[in-house]
Amino acid sequence: MATNDQNDKSVNTQDEIRDEVLWKKAKRRASFRYHALIYFIALIFFWTMYYISLRSSDVPAFDRNPVPWPVWPMMGWGIGLIFHYVSAYSRSDILAEKEYEKLKNKNNLK
Repeated sequence: MATNDQNDKSVNTQDEIRDEVLWKKAKRRASFRYHALIYFIALIFFWTMYYISLRSSDVPAFDRNPVPWPVWPMMGWGIGLIFHYVSAYSRSDILAEKEYEKLKNKNNLK
């Protein structure tokens, strides 16, 4: 009976660890979705401000900067958003698990 109790405890412990891993992954993905939402809201605001400033400007079209200023924050923040996506949805957990198993096997051989 003691072995069954020990096996049940080890299975429960492993399930709790796996659930913690899934919880962290879910939090990273939810964080990315929130980040993407804020990104798009901010871009709508930037482009709206840009078009409002165009209408009220007396500068002729040929004297304006050929690249609208909202492009720069859009690109810079977009790069950060891409990195956030990669960290939230990458399969690095599988690579880390393989590396862990490799190191564990290497240490068991010594």
